Amino acid sequence: MLSLYLHIPFCQRKCPYCDFNTYAGKEARYAAFAGALAADLEQEGERRGRPTAPTVFIGGGTPTVLEPGQLERVFAGIRRGFALLPEAEITSEANPGTVDQGRFEMLRRLGANRLSMGVQSFDEAELGFLGRIHDAAAPAAAVALARSAGFDNVNLDLIYGLPGQRPGTWLATLKRAIDLGPEHLSLYSLVVEDGTPLAAWVAQGQVAAPDPDLAADLYEMACEQLAAAGYHHYEISNWARGALDTEELPAFACRHNLVYWRNQSYLGFGPGAHSSAGGRRWSVGRSVEGYIRSVQAGAAAVDFEEEIPALLAMGETMMLGLRLLGAGVSRAGFRARFGVDVADVYPDELAGLQRRGLIEVNDERVRLTPQGWLLGNRVFAEFLPEAS
Repeated sequence: MLSLYLHIPFCQRKCPYCDFNTYAGKEARYAAFAGALAADLEQEGERRGRPTAPTVFIGGGTPTVLEPGQLERVFAGIRRGFALLPEAEITSEANPGTVDQGRFEMLRRLGANRLSMGVQSFDEAELGFLGRIHDAAAPAAAVALARSAGFDNVNLDLIYGLPGQRPGTWLATLKRAIDLGPEHLSLYSLVVEDGTPLAAWVAQGQVAAPDPDLAADLYEMACEQLAAAGYHHYEISNWARGALDTEELPAFACRHNLVYWRNQSYLGFGPGAHSSAGGRRWSVGRSVEGYIRSVQAGAAAVDFEEEIPALLAMGETMMLGLRLLGAGVSRAGFRARFGVDVADVYPDELAGLQRRGLIEVNDERVRLTPQGWLLGNRVFAEFLPEAS
């Protein structure tokens, strides 16, 4: 099975911290892009024999800037190219500032059953700093519209660790998010990415660099608040509601992102999208015009590809799987995939990390300890070939 990621590279306005492949002011190309994306999905699906897709994630960018007819065209391309499981999880991202009842109802009719909204903050000053187009009241209205349209699986994205962010402000954002009752919350620490306006501001001394100690304190505050509100902390940056399964994953865990964390196969469509399947990975060129021309010409829009050696695949499976705090890396799953046990591949790494109290190893799985959560990057590096 192959999960699908669709990249919609358009926004009303690009946020100063964002380094995603997105563009503002290209409304005139929405229709041509939607047609190309639909054709790409259909062509690639037919080439692969119309494989089954267990999850679809439509991200960006802001998918909800597309017109309803354009969204219909994209969903038609998905269904012509791929066989969706009856219970497939189909997520669309949405910006609280670019939604209306009609768009949500359209998405629901087309088959989307999960919404992921980029809220980021409930503080007006922070929203201004982040360049968001919505105000602090918009998320509540957007969630109400989503519920009215029939969505019973909603995620909210929040950002913490802003320069000089006050703990009280972050606590207020957490409480307002919890009050909206989303099934899922994703919390990300602000990162200064090269080439962004934020990076320029920091380099010029206009804005202080984010403080990692402050970010760690805010993260711990979030862990406490969300646990008290009944959310399960199932991945380093993600919390969800619902009963836990045998892998300690809550019912509303994001099934599409589990594909990434388990290092499974997926196909990416749209400018800048990445794919990984059949022992190799590749990416699509970032140009919107180049993508449209390539699809119209029936040519591959790939600008990078590589084979994934077995040792690297094993290391990435460890690095990604350890992000799952309860499930971790299944030893049986690792053996089934690679024909060897984790302990035979990484005896020294596992022993050293256990001595430092950063991982737990038992007969079923390898996973981070609570002490290892904040030091995850150090743990992950142990399993990559370059670190050995």
